[in-house]
Order: sequence, then C-alpha cells, then structure tokens
Amino acid sequence: MSHPPIISIVGKSNAGKTTLVEKLVPWLVKRGLKVGTVKHDVHGFEMDRAGKDSYRHKHAGATASIISSPNQIGMVMDVDHDHTIQEVAERFYGHMDIIVTEGYKRESWPKIEIHRKELQRSLLATPDQGLIGLVTDEPMPVDVPHFGLDDGEALADFVIEYHGL
Repeated sequence: MSHPPIISIVGKSNAGKTTLVEKLVPWLVKRGLKVGTVKHDVHGFEMDRAGKDSYRHKHAGATASIISSPNQIGMVMDVDHDHTIQEVAERFYGHMDIIVTEGYKRESWPKIEIHRKELQRSLLATPDQGLIGLVTDEPMPVDVPHFGLDDGEALADFVIEYHGL
C-alpha cells in the first residue's frame, strides 16, 4: 500500500516542535497541499474528556469510538503496539498530499530538527540518520540547509522541493 511523502519534525523537549508544525502547515496548505499531521506521544494520551458521550462509549469497553459531525470526525481506538509512521500513513492518510509528523525521532523518514541555543543541547539527528534540514537560532556545524525559527514559508518551499510536490 502506498502513502504520501512524510517529513518528521524532531527536536529535544521544549525546543518548539509543535510551534514549528504550526508555522509550517499553513504555508504548505497555502500552496494547495492537503496536509495530514501525526503527533507521536510515547507516554500515551487521553483525547476525549470525561463525561462526554464518546468518552463514555470508549470507557464502556468499545475497542474504537468515533465522533462524527458535519465538519469533523474523531476516533479513539485501542491498538496492540506503537504504530510506525508508515502504518499510520497507510491506514489513515492515503488521500493526503503530505504528512508532517511531530516526533518519531527513531524512525528513518526525512527529518527537520528544531534546535534552540538557550536549551544548550546537542542535536538529535545527523544527515546519516535522515536529517535534511535544521531550524535554529544559532549556526550549527552540520551540512544541511539551515532555517530561522520564523522561516515557515522558506521551510515549506524546501519541503515541497525536497519531495517534488
């Protein structure tokens, strides 16, 4: 089964991964792309709120619960393992033009890392580990294109060119 191109936004804790995704996605959308996102959370999560009907359905024992409205669909589903990006992409995102993930630093998809000088931490990835771009507020000795923290538009252009979209 095929899936759209994937780009992973990675970085250390509190580096600004979510903020970077929020800056990148609108520029991809402005260029006419249908963008799917995936947030990886190794700690687990609770998407629904206690007391809401869909929460009650799930906690009554349903393996999957979907809430549907005229504008959105949301699903909570039990799984038996931590799904890879490829599994998520093939199962849920075949109709997208590109998938932007937050996290999945251990997978081999192309990565853009966000790095902040103030955190005084080393990089997570190297070009050999899939690093294709760096978003940072300081010069870094790594041979990939560098972007500023607010360069969402230039980063979108880079991602589009990289994937040939």
